[in-house]
Amino acid sequence: MKVIPFMAWRRVATVFSLLAMLVAGGALVTRSLNWGLDFTGGTLVEVAYGDTANLQQIRQTLEMSGYDGAIVVAFGTDRDVLIRLPLSYSDEQGLAMVAALREASSVPVELRRIEFVGPAVGEELREQGGLAMLLALGLVMLYVGFRFQVKFAVGAVMALAHDVLFVLGYFSLMGFEFDLTVLAAILAVIGYSLNDTIVVADRIRENFRKLRRKPSLEVIDISLTETLGRTLVTSLTTLLVLLALAVFGGEMIHSFALALLAGVAIGTYSSIYVSATILLAMGVSKDDVAIPVREGGSEDGSQV
Repeated sequence: MKVIPFMAWRRVATVFSLLAMLVAGGALVTRSLNWGLDFTGGTLVEVAYGDTANLQQIRQTLEMSGYDGAIVVAFGTDRDVLIRLPLSYSDEQGLAMVAALREASSVPVELRRIEFVGPAVGEELREQGGLAMLLALGLVMLYVGFRFQVKFAVGAVMALAHDVLFVLGYFSLMGFEFDLTVLAAILAVIGYSLNDTIVVADRIRENFRKLRRKPSLEVIDISLTETLGRTLVTSLTTLLVLLALAVFGGEMIHSFALALLAGVAIGTYSSIYVSATILLAMGVSKDDVAIPVREGGSEDGSQV
């Protein structure tokens, strides 16, 4: 097996990661996120058309009627439409909007529901969403620390934080709407990236115990090479599914698919470079993962 010298490029990867994190952090500070209705509050209107709804025509009707900032998406069948209005619009204005749609449509338009999400609820959701991500990262660190070693836990959590910040910065830069589906996608990215990182860490630990005379850098290169096939197959098949969802899944899950696409791509990179580079920087060695020797026994547990 030809060993790929991944760690020879670790300094280039470190520069790339630092630049990406600076750009992402700067975007979040200067531009913030385009918070969706779930977080900012507003009016949610669901209507059903008697025939296939023309979303583009509905958007034009709302724009001509003065409903700025309205978000129109397909919901369920091709006749069901979900309209999100900013916080500045009331329920009464929502009813007036439905009347405008009925006037502009040649088919019946049925009002299914109209709901108001207050700003207090939106603020609570935002706070709980952030706490959920922090709690997930904390539990990951505890789990990896108990299963492997503290250095592996630090590397795993840094890789996960790197992936989350990258996705948040991507959404901030592109101006995509950030709602609860995107938050769910970010939590899914944490799980996906953690799975990849655990597989790599497990192989590194195993090889440290088998290849005891090789230096740490070489052991990590061997481990990454051995897991590369599994990583690429998993990532490529996942990316193909997500690409299909982003293109053909409709507007309701478009942002969800975009967040996962960015997260899976950067998660594959971070499982190879971020966590492994941090392990090297912290001076990981065979002593960190050595099996404790029982008194009167050898390292493999046999009696002497």
